Amino acid sequence: MTRFPLLARRTVLAGAGLALLPLAPSFAAGLVATPAQTEGPFYPAGFPADMDGDLVQVRGQAAQAMGQVLHLQGRVIDLAGAARGGAMVEIWQCDAQGIYDHPRQSGRDKRDAAFQGYGRMLVDAGGRYSFRTLKPVAYPGRTPHIHLKVATADGRMLTSQFYVAGDPQNERDGIFRSAIRTPGQRERIEMRLEPASGLEPGAMATTMDIVIG
Repeated sequence: MTRFPLLARRTVLAGAGLALLPLAPSFAAGLVATPAQTEGPFYPAGFPADMDGDLVQVRGQAAQAMGQVLHLQGRVIDLAGAARGGAMVEIWQCDAQGIYDHPRQSGRDKRDAAFQGYGRMLVDAGGRYSFRTLKPVAYPGRTPHIHLKVATADGRMLTSQFYVAGDPQNERDGIFRSAIRTPGQRERIEMRLEPASGLEPGAMATTMDIVIG
């Protein structure tokens, strides 16, 4: 299996390097805040030794995680479109089998040990973040999603989730439905995936700005 190139991995971990996809400009008027959502029962009870921005390749392991790679990037901004530099972004999700790395997870002994499951990074001065993770999968009771948490330098906190745009299970997911009651909120949490052309064969990519209200 081809490993992710070291240079590209360092770019992901830095979060402030080359953009994976062009970042669309934000307009000061009319921005809608990313809706707050539940943290869920599987926020890490303990953090992994490797918790960088590359969740697909655990440091010190030769194996890469099962599943389709997803490059997730964007910015942390406020309602005026200004970058929130210095914010901390965390993401966590289940592996390609639908299993979290958490003591309350049934079947945890079968999880993919090559998947980090959790990552965090400080955004740069422009508010930019980037993660190399997996396209999320469904498990009983939930549509595919990625959890996220943001802490800004001035102490604001946001916990939310990202979903795959167009997945038929979204409209049957109660947490998703409760987060799109206001116009514009759907666009804040639905990831529109595109092939990561020229970046990583077979991978997908998406750009998701996180708007702090």
